[in-house]
Amino acid sequence: PTRLMLAAALREGGELCVCDLAWISGRAQNLVSHHLRSLRSHGLVTSRRDGKLVMYSLTGEGRSLLGAVLGEGAMIP
Repeated sequence: PTRLMLAAALREGGELCVCDLAWISGRAQNLVSHHLRSLRSHGLVTSRRDGKLVMYSLTGEGRSLLGAVLGEGAMIP
């Protein structure tokens, strides 16, 4: 459920940092980082460093899988 929530937040927000995702999800930053690391290792999320922040966004595969899980098919651009 946490990873699904994070993926949905990334779909809506586009590109977010751990602190934003922690605030949105109401979870601790270290827990959010743990889940993002798992999503990244499976190729569903990508990351880039922006100064001291690491910004996360969904990959194309992540968007497709999220759409399939939520029953939205190919409606996600």
